[in-house]
Amino acid sequence: MKNKSPKIALVHDYLREYGGAERVLESLHAMYPKAPVYTAFVDEKAMGIHWSKFADWDIRTTWITKIPFYKKLHSPLRIFAPQYFSALDLSEFDIVISSSNAYFSKAVIVPNGVQYCFCHTPARSLYGYETMSDWKKNPFIRLAGTLINHYLRIIDFEVAQKVDYFIANSEETARRIKKFYRRDSVVINPPVRIPIQPPVSKVEKKYFLYASRLTFSKHPDLAVSVCTKLNLPLKVVGEGKMLPRLKKIAGPTIEFIGSVDDQQLSDLYSGAKSLLYPVKNEDFGMVPIEAMGHGLPVIAHRSGGPCETIVDGETGVLFDELSVSGLEKALKIATKKKFDQAKIYRHAKQYSEAVFVEKIRNLVTEK
Repeated sequence: MKNKSPKIALVHDYLREYGGAERVLESLHAMYPKAPVYTAFVDEKAMGIHWSKFADWDIRTTWITKIPFYKKLHSPLRIFAPQYFSALDLSEFDIVISSSNAYFSKAVIVPNGVQYCFCHTPARSLYGYETMSDWKKNPFIRLAGTLINHYLRIIDFEVAQKVDYFIANSEETARRIKKFYRRDSVVINPPVRIPIQPPVSKVEKKYFLYASRLTFSKHPDLAVSVCTKLNLPLKVVGEGKMLPRLKKIAGPTIEFIGSVDDQQLSDLYSGAKSLLYPVKNEDFGMVPIEAMGHGLPVIAHRSGGPCETIVDGETGVLFDELSVSGLEKALKIATKKKFDQAKIYRHAKQYSEAVFVEKIRNLVTEK
C-alpha cells in the first residue's frame, strides 16, 4: 500500500433524503472523487433538488433494487439490510469508508483491506432514541417493531465487531458506540460549510429560523407553536410528514419555505435573529454549526451534540424542558441578550470542512 495509491471505495446506507449524513458523504467523495459509492438504493425523486449533487457519481446499488416497490418498503425491508451490504464484492479495495446510521452499511465485508466506519449514530430506532416517526403510537406496529428491533440489535452488535476502525461524529456518538458495541472510536466532527468571510453585523435581523427535517424527532411543532403564541415571525425550512399538521397549528407569522439550496439557506441564516433547534439527544447537529458560522445564536435543547458545540450564554442558549414553555423561556432569554456575531463565527470555524478533511486523511494515513 505504501508503493502505490490505495484503492478506495465509499459505502452509504441509502440515497433518498438529504441531511447531515449526505453532507459527510459529499465531503468524502470530494476527497476521493475516483472512489465508487456503494449504497442500498437510490431514490432520485425523494432527493428532490439535491439529487443534482450526486447525479454524475459512480453509484452502485445492492440487490434490494430487485425487490418490487423497494422504495416504498425500504423501512420494513431494513431487516435484510445486513445481507444487502455483505453481498457486495469489495475484494478489489484496500480501504473502504462506510457512512453508517440505521441501514447497516457497515455490514460490508472487506476481505483484502480495512473498513473505517464513520458512524453518525448506532441506529436510533434500535436503542430507544426518538426517530423520524412516532412508530410506537400504533400498538400493532409497536409490537412488530419491538420484536424486529430485538433481532436487529443482536445483528447490529455482531456486524459492529467486524469493523476495523470506528469514527464517531461526536463525543455523544462515541459514548453510544462504546455502550452498544463495546468498541472504541476516534471522534471526528462532520464537515460544516463555514463562510470564508465573517458575518456582516449591519444586516437587519427580521425573523427566527427553523431549518431541519419536519419529522417527529426534530420537534418542529415546538418552534411553530412558540412563535405562533408569541406572534413572532418564523421561517420554516425543510420538508417532511409533519408539514400538514404544522400548517394546521401555525399562525399568520409562520412561513413554510420547503427545501432550499445552499445559497438560499445561507441567505436565510444571514437574515435571522436566532436558530430554533428543539431536538432531543441529537447525534451531532450540523445545522446549529452552520447557523453559528453565519454569526447566528442557536436556541437548542440541552442534550446530545449541541451540548458539545454550543457555549450556553455565548454562542446560544440551551434549555432543559423539551416543551413549548421550555422553548419559550429560552427564546425570551436569547432575545434579551446581546450576542457577539464575530465570536460566534470564530467558534464555528473549528468545525469547518478543512478540519474534517485533514483529520480523515491523517487517520487513514496513520493506520
